[in-house]
Amino acid sequence: MREAEIRRLLAANLLCALSIVLAAVVPAFFLDGFSVLGTHLTWLCVCSVCVATLNIILHLVLKPNQSPKRRSLAHKISRFLKCCIYFFMSCILFHAIIVLYGAPLIESVTETFLFAVLLSTFTTLQCLCLLGPNIQAWIRVFSKNGAMSIWESSLQITSMCSILGAWFGAFPIPLDWDRPWQVWPISCSLGATFGYMAGLIIAPLWIHWNRKQLTYKSR
Repeated sequence: MREAEIRRLLAANLLCALSIVLAAVVPAFFLDGFSVLGTHLTWLCVCSVCVATLNIILHLVLKPNQSPKRRSLAHKISRFLKCCIYFFMSCILFHAIIVLYGAPLIESVTETFLFAVLLSTFTTLQCLCLLGPNIQAWIRVFSKNGAMSIWESSLQITSMCSILGAWFGAFPIPLDWDRPWQVWPISCSLGATFGYMAGLIIAPLWIHWNRKQLTYKSR
């Protein structure tokens, strides 16, 4: 396994983590009263846009899973439209799952949907950038020993860390601490964000430590 490829992955992941930090700091210079807790919905939008934009740019620059076949313009447009549809469907699916797990059905619908958008950005968008709108490839990657590259292994780790972070973030909500950050969906979205950032850092380190045991075979 090439060390250069692992370093590229580490650099890309650190940039993604940095984009989240900047999304929490930079808007305060342009928006009056902006804060992660005080204007949480605004932060959700800014964070989702920043992470999505950077992921797309990194994919276009690094091309970690570039196909050797030349694609026509019509194919690229069709692929782009499918990706948009898949992302929107992912937001709807996450929204439904979050409601089934106890989020308000009618009240706070905007908050719940923006949280679903954030989760989709941390998980589905990465799948679309790396694998495209190919459900079979998604199933392969998230099955046991299904990863075929370090980028797919990183995708596994960051996606799982994001979802686990969101799940753990729900635990403080019913407690009677009466803290501002217990308002829905602040703790869950912060949990997902910290989980995503942890996954970005853990993934290249885990791959580096286990590089001798990792063997990626074409399927």
